[in-house]
Amino acid sequence: MEPRGTKRGAGKIEVAEPRNKLSHPPSSLPTDAVLYSGPFPFYRRPSQLGYFSLDAERQYHGDARALRYYSPPPTNGQGPNFDLRDGYPNRYQPRDEEVREGLDHLLRWLLEHRGQLEGGPGWLAGAIVTWRGHLTKLLTTPYEQQDGWQLAASRFQGTLYLSEVETLAARAQRLARPPLLRELTYMGYKFEQYMCADKPGGSPDPSGEVNTNVAFCSVLRSRLGNHPLLFAGEVDCTDPQAASPQPPTCYVELKTSKEMHSPGQWRSFYRHKLLKWWAQSFLPGVPNVVAGFRTPEGFVCSLKTFPTMQMFEHVRNDRDGWNPSVCMNFCAAFLSFAQNTVVQDDPRLVHLFSWEPGSPVTVSVHRDAPHAFLPTWYVEAMTQDLLSPPKTPSPKN
Repeated sequence: MEPRGTKRGAGKIEVAEPRNKLSHPPSSLPTDAVLYSGPFPFYRRPSQLGYFSLDAERQYHGDARALRYYSPPPTNGQGPNFDLRDGYPNRYQPRDEEVREGLDHLLRWLLEHRGQLEGGPGWLAGAIVTWRGHLTKLLTTPYEQQDGWQLAASRFQGTLYLSEVETLAARAQRLARPPLLRELTYMGYKFEQYMCADKPGGSPDPSGEVNTNVAFCSVLRSRLGNHPLLFAGEVDCTDPQAASPQPPTCYVELKTSKEMHSPGQWRSFYRHKLLKWWAQSFLPGVPNVVAGFRTPEGFVCSLKTFPTMQMFEHVRNDRDGWNPSVCMNFCAAFLSFAQNTVVQDDPRLVHLFSWEPGSPVTVSVHRDAPHAFLPTWYVEAMTQDLLSPPKTPSPKN
């Protein structure tokens, strides 16, 4: 059964009884898929609240300068033959992964737009704020068998903020990343360069540098069950020819995968990779994933479009497949678990939710560095808002 989320009012009553809350919090959350197989929960169609760009130096801009335009090659009966290794490593500027950004870019956007959120002034106090990638990890948890995760949570002015913490295993893996894996990462970005133009109707220019600091991010509002959500996610490109020009339905996600030759390879692809593609694109309401299938030599030999809403059809009759209801029900259950666990409103108090495959989600409590993740500039600006009364127009003489 999914734990029910508390309403704001109920939350206030619980705050008044901290002894009770501290002595008996639910201490863990099971993740077994069989527990979450009920009907698909309510999920509000995501709407875009705004966007921002990160430039080649990873600097924030509150505009769409980093947005790129989908420009696929002409279909002339031949494969595209993109060389994904071209430019590696000389024309590659990878983002510095030692810099832990947390929610900072999203918080900057939120600070600039907090006055005009469409849910009204009180909406943010009841919402959960996070990155789309963190929610993607929650969606795939009931089926994940390799990688664990950690999510830090803090409540501030009613809002619950969730920010991923790199696990020790993930850090060790990143630092020991073999050259082949680094090249594969590059190839994914290179594919985007072959498929996107800088302006609508333009042509891709694959001669330039691949710089993974550059990103265009969409900020979206949705609701899962009774949990209002505000999350941001990186967008690969927009399709100027999309049937609906309205974001997020005009956005396209670009992926690469190795060329497949046997039914067994396709089955494995549908069970594992397609689950991650579905979760990543379903959450923000991106309707299509365009995949480039590459040869062992690194050339894209074919393109295939996977509509997000049809991905489940590939595993619907596979007893070892995944189920969207399970993913969404688990995510809703986790958000309820987090809302009920993080009761105290304090930006320096952190509940760390940890999960390893085969185990339930557990919680530990921390204060201040190194776990606190809401930056001082954000906390101070939001607190200032609360302290300064709204300006009333002075009466005319």
